[in-house]
Amino acid sequence: MNRAHSQLDDLTRQRTIGWIWLGVFSLLAAGVLSLLLAFSRTPFLQDFFPGQDFFHVALVVHVDLSVLVWFMACAGMVWTVFSHRQTILGRMALWLAVTAMAMITAAPFIGADRPLMNNYVPVLQHGWFLTGLAILAFGLVLQAVSYLLQMRLFRAAPSGTGPGEGNPSFTDMIRFALALAAGSALLAVACIGWSWSQLPDSLSGEAFYEYLFWGGGHVQQFTNTLLALVAWVILARAGGSRLWLGPRSGRVLFALTALPLLTVPWIYRLPVDSGESIRAFTELMRTGGLAAAPLCLVILTGIFNRQPIHPSRQPLRAVLLCSLTLFAAGGLLGFMIKGSNTMIPAHYHGSIVGVTLAFMGVVYHLLPNLGHPIRHIRMLAWQPYLLAGGQLMHITGLAISGGYGVQRKVAGAEQALDGFQQTFGMGLMGAGGLLAAIGGLLFLIITISALRRPPPRQVPGGAPEIGQPDDGWYPARLTTGSPLV
Repeated sequence: MNRAHSQLDDLTRQRTIGWIWLGVFSLLAAGVLSLLLAFSRTPFLQDFFPGQDFFHVALVVHVDLSVLVWFMACAGMVWTVFSHRQTILGRMALWLAVTAMAMITAAPFIGADRPLMNNYVPVLQHGWFLTGLAILAFGLVLQAVSYLLQMRLFRAAPSGTGPGEGNPSFTDMIRFALALAAGSALLAVACIGWSWSQLPDSLSGEAFYEYLFWGGGHVQQFTNTLLALVAWVILARAGGSRLWLGPRSGRVLFALTALPLLTVPWIYRLPVDSGESIRAFTELMRTGGLAAAPLCLVILTGIFNRQPIHPSRQPLRAVLLCSLTLFAAGGLLGFMIKGSNTMIPAHYHGSIVGVTLAFMGVVYHLLPNLGHPIRHIRMLAWQPYLLAGGQLMHITGLAISGGYGVQRKVAGAEQALDGFQQTFGMGLMGAGGLLAAIGGLLFLIITISALRRPPPRQVPGGAPEIGQPDDGWYPARLTTGSPLV
């Protein structure tokens, strides 16, 4: 391997680790807030919290950290890993994202205390916070453009020219899917920009931000879906699933998932602040999301058609199973939504945390390839079950309470927990939230301890390697030979 290629190895590792650290810090801050949020709505504990102002401010920051920043970190991580080369735009994107996360986290402590609970991107009405959101969006654009540019520049280069490069067909299939996700992310930002230019000056407050983020937020769901499918396919392959999926058919199924986005320009022929536009984007998510069902079915059937694997890879299989279960539970609850009650957060907490768990599994899969083997093996075995089990309790409690009329986005006395069913549901929500927080904490401990461990000079042999050539996923420059354990 020549010197230039070795330098490329180091740069790719450093940037990938940087994105992982960003995700770790965003989840750490969001996890602390989520625990406080759960306690602020739990019977008998809620009286110790300062009420609505605390709840809403904490909720805004929690949502933006655990959804926007965390998912951007996950996207940056996989875009970096599967890039042919690294660009200066990618470096700028990482530092912009770090700056944005710090600003969003610090906002409540510098006077940003006027929360607006609009959908998709809730905001604090403060220049510091809004500037942080703008910087985050700019970083996302730079990272997506960086990935698409290097794909264009190197589209004619064969993927498997280097030793141990893996199966180029499957690697290129994943690269194609990530290009679709990058294009979808750019479309989401463009939708927000177009909505901003079209909104009337008379709108302000929560209504303004609701319309501003409505279209782009729905498009971003397709970005997250594409990224989730990539994560599930990686985990399925790593966990020994025999996927009935060829490289060409995989590209077709990924393209099918993104196909509904072609209707977005047609929707924007409608006024962005009209009921017709709101309903059109809602229908896009409801029916267009079914385009991912064929690929989901392939991944699901692969779980029951698997080959024996080394014990070191068993946690990846557990993560995949827990992630799919939680995501499916959230999806089913979505069909039960009637009115603005806690059934809505039950739906999206199931789906979002299901995707989050999948990317936690990808982090586990990546760490040894980056020269950071995982140390806490017993903790790793419990982590996905604690997180998924606690989150299932959390969303079940929210669903029960919502069925009995408990409203969303309220806390304290405004919850009106007058009956046993409402109190039981919110109590179950709080207990599940605590277990899920413990599961999230275990992920942080596992990941931080691995990242803080210096890479070994000589990699021990023995257990099969994660990301080895016959896996057909990661480029050779990432493979250190480190086993998962």
